[in-house]
Amino acid sequence: MRTSLILTVIGDDKPGIVEQLSERILETGANWEESRMARLAGKFAGLLQVSVDAARADALEASLRALAPAGLTVVVERSTQSHPAEARTIVLDLIGHDHPGIIRDIARVLAQYQINIEELETGVTSAAMTGEPLFRARASLRVPPGVTVARLRAILEALAGELMVDLTLGEPEGA
Repeated sequence: MRTSLILTVIGDDKPGIVEQLSERILETGANWEESRMARLAGKFAGLLQVSVDAARADALEASLRALAPAGLTVVVERSTQSHPAEARTIVLDLIGHDHPGIIRDIARVLAQYQINIEELETGVTSAAMTGEPLFRARASLRVPPGVTVARLRAILEALAGELMVDLTLGEPEGA
């Protein structure tokens, strides 16, 4: 029987981190399934999903934690949950002048309607004409059946006016 492990990894960014992780994953017969990795402020940050025989999960976890002396912190969690089939995925794109609280305000409204943020990517760039900082966000939302796309759009557009941001909702690519 196979089990899924979710790994969070952080350490000073340097060449060879992915190789170290993949070597230990392969040594235990685990399979690297999904990942998101980035360099943020000089740190390597990664999120991975691997599947492994349940009997080898503890060995993999110990092997990954043994990377700590090399400056890599790995947190391992076993996954037990899947998504309800009736929920659907909607993509939210947002752009506006950067200011504190944008994500908090959006997340608060989404949580009130039991909408789960499955993926979130954010960044700050300079506006083309003015050079002012622009905040951009792209989120994959898991929307329960009781919330229509029209209702979600109305809720978020009202909030967008307060936050002075533009947003769009759409279907995920390939849907």
